[in-house]
Amino acid sequence: MHSGYILLNCDLGAEEYIVEELRTMPEIKNAFLTFGAYDVIAEVHAETQDEFEKIVGTKIRKLARVVSTMTLNVINPE
Repeated sequence: MHSGYILLNCDLGAEEYIVEELRTMPEIKNAFLTFGAYDVIAEVHAETQDEFEKIVGTKIRKLARVVSTMTLNVINPE
């Protein structure tokens, strides 16, 4: 299992729309509005690193009104 957090900046006023859209995706375990440098944070779970990257690249970053993202990969020590 691979997990990580995506920090998103959105168009002004689109924050709630983005959170609602993220919460419809089965790979998104949590999505929250935030104050500060980023507008939204989403927790993503995937089976592999490749699947994780596809979710970020093809689903999250392509949402309408998403301006930018920062991906934080969780490291699972083995």
